[in-house]
Amino acid sequence: MAIQNPDHVLIALIDRIGALREQPGPAAHQSAEAALRELYDLTSSKLYGVALRVVGNREWAEDVLQDAYLNIWRIAADYRAALSPPMAWMGVIVRSRALDFRRRRGTERVDLNQPLDDVVTDTVAGDSPDPMDTTQASERAWALHQCLGRLESKHREVVSLAYLRDLSHGELAQQLKLPLGTVKTWIRRGLEQLRGCMARFH
Repeated sequence: MAIQNPDHVLIALIDRIGALREQPGPAAHQSAEAALRELYDLTSSKLYGVALRVVGNREWAEDVLQDAYLNIWRIAADYRAALSPPMAWMGVIVRSRALDFRRRRGTERVDLNQPLDDVVTDTVAGDSPDPMDTTQASERAWALHQCLGRLESKHREVVSLAYLRDLSHGELAQQLKLPLGTVKTWIRRGLEQLRGCMARFH
């Protein structure tokens, strides 16, 4: 059965999970779990592909996917549809978990510097039957792609790494072998430029 307005469906499910998890009682918890199962059914095949591209092993990709959905369950209340299409948001979570998995397994070459817009374009482009919905999501992804491209490379790198890996300023400084103050300045400037640029697309 074709799903109309898939972005709207996914956003509603994520919002339901976030809202119901905050409510006491088994009924709310069961409803939240049902929403998570529905979200999983609608999105897992595509997100599995994201995980598999990073870890290169089917069994590992399944482990990463389970971990990513647990994280989605925990942070659903923090999702903001105005900032990111739902598949892009979940794709970033999956990629972040996959990179962490590879690091834990001691994989030598972890590609930490894949630009954020590559992840967004990978995960937004879908097989939606509703052209209006895909167009809207694609426009947001295109705007983010354009704006990231306008950042200085150093600002782009720290913003991309911070977003992809959920690293603290201190962890980023250690990762990039830069002074903490420099990293904080670059992130602040990069985000200011990104926000200003994205505002012009609305």
